Amino acid sequence: MTTTTPPTSGVQLLEVAPEYAGQRIDNFLITALKGVPKTLVYRILRKGEVRVNKGRIKPEYKLQAGDIVRIPPVRLPERDEPVPLAQGLLQRLEASIVFEDKALLVINKPAGIAVHGGSGLNYGVIEAFRQLRPDAKELELVHRLDRDTSGLLMIAKKRSMLRHLHAALRGDGVDKRYMALVRGHWATARKQVNAPLQKSNLRSGERMVEIDEEGKEALTLFKVLRRFGDFATMVEARPITGRTHQIRVHALHAGHSIAGDSKYGDEDFSREIRELGGKRLFLHAYQLTVPLPDGGALKLEAPVDEMWAKTVERLASAP
Repeated sequence: MTTTTPPTSGVQLLEVAPEYAGQRIDNFLITALKGVPKTLVYRILRKGEVRVNKGRIKPEYKLQAGDIVRIPPVRLPERDEPVPLAQGLLQRLEASIVFEDKALLVINKPAGIAVHGGSGLNYGVIEAFRQLRPDAKELELVHRLDRDTSGLLMIAKKRSMLRHLHAALRGDGVDKRYMALVRGHWATARKQVNAPLQKSNLRSGERMVEIDEEGKEALTLFKVLRRFGDFATMVEARPITGRTHQIRVHALHAGHSIAGDSKYGDEDFSREIRELGGKRLFLHAYQLTVPLPDGGALKLEAPVDEMWAKTVERLASAP
């Protein structure tokens, strides 16, 4: 983006550079106004205070190169005064890096840490890495993991890598595989769940996803990795589509909810796993294969955390 007026707390006029063409205006503003709550971004859009080429637009408007975006005065945090994050969290995330080069960073995200701030959270993985990598001005999440899901998470350090990986994710170039501990005996013959998913918001504001013929197409491939009698099964889940809560809802649909899933799980099963020390959601993005711009491929694996490993060990030795 090109600034045509100084980035003060007054009105800003931004010219859209070619590399931002095709991006939605809401996402463009979230990037341009780092640190400003998303609720405020959508409020100024809804009230018509944001203009493109002097006209009102909707949040889904897709920008074109050369567009002039008018942003009204908003209270921005000082660039040298980010929300201070706990040193322990920053060190933990720094230690979670499994791959890094000039354009891409991949971490083994711990369970319980959100990927971005919002919904009452001041920070997430992306906010933390903007403090850890202050010179990487284009740092953006490539995709997301649920807060309670652990495993491989990609963060682009360059806009060109973000565009490349988004294109790969829209096609079939990215291979993501998860491990999940599920209730009961998963039949070896049950190799896929193909069921459309629909998002809905409850009165509390909580987002839920359910099987609905009117929903979006969703396909997950499953493979049995290990059995624990008829009590539980470790499965590999490979989502072919990338819907919200897809693996969790598809596992439930197959009759085998995931251990520790407070939204879609079986409380009795989760309680028994907790009694073995497993106080987390047992869903982990353990393997990732992505195509690189130079024609090569990056293949990564991430180990499970100590809590997961010890719980499985106890489960295996249980009578």
